Amino acid sequence: MTLTSALQQAAELITQADALIITAGAGMGVDSGLPDFRGSEGFWNAYPALGRRNLVFHEIANPAAFRRDLRLAWGFYGHRLQLYRNTMPHKGFGVLKKWAEKMPHGYQVFTSNVDGQFQAAGYDEQRIHECHGSIHHLQCLLPCRNAIWSAQDFLPEIDTQQCQLLNAAPTCPHCGGIARPNILMFGDAEWLEQRQQQQQARQASWLATVSRPLVIELGAGTAIPTVRHFSHRLLHEHHGRLIRINLREPQVPTSLDVGLAVGALDALTALDALL
Repeated sequence: MTLTSALQQAAELITQADALIITAGAGMGVDSGLPDFRGSEGFWNAYPALGRRNLVFHEIANPAAFRRDLRLAWGFYGHRLQLYRNTMPHKGFGVLKKWAEKMPHGYQVFTSNVDGQFQAAGYDEQRIHECHGSIHHLQCLLPCRNAIWSAQDFLPEIDTQQCQLLNAAPTCPHCGGIARPNILMFGDAEWLEQRQQQQQARQASWLATVSRPLVIELGAGTAIPTVRHFSHRLLHEHHGRLIRINLREPQVPTSLDVGLAVGALDALTALDALL
């Protein structure tokens, strides 16, 4: 199938749908200028100080890192927090939102991204399920209790050359101990998931009301397949159709679905021109 015919088939799926489910992985943010940490080399290009230490992503994205070297761990997460706060979502977010708000039964978002880009683009907070948590929320490292709070008052000062936090790290308001992002990390038995569970419950209630859902999946690869598994479950349980937008891995389950080997922004822009 040519790209032109694939785009036309995808546009037809959008016009036929009664509900839109946007599923997104790290590739969704690349067009906004965000790194996707693809492989150790890509990660170390973004964080050369960690490359000099031969620290790979799963070693710093780990609650043990906060116990081992607090300033390095918060140097990494503090930098990411600043980056996500300062990044404007690309125009594709707005295109998707326009389609979503025209659907008879509305929309939901399922994302493994912790960056808050959908909220920054104006999506309804009540329609977003962040399955790995959010960098914009904190919890106790221990944790001393089931408490999650906003990170808005934490303004990290970072030595980007050394990946070091220069100011005071955030602390738990209940016990005074170390605070960490409310993100599901590697080797993480302490992640507090009640915020994510509330989002999941809202999404499940909504899914029970739709009959012809269309899944538009963006930038979700097979290395950590959480988003792909969710997309495929929707096809099986809710008889939906899938538009998979993925530059490197666009394969789809059936001929009724559409795979587009294009970046998120380019694909969404091209589809919008057809609608």
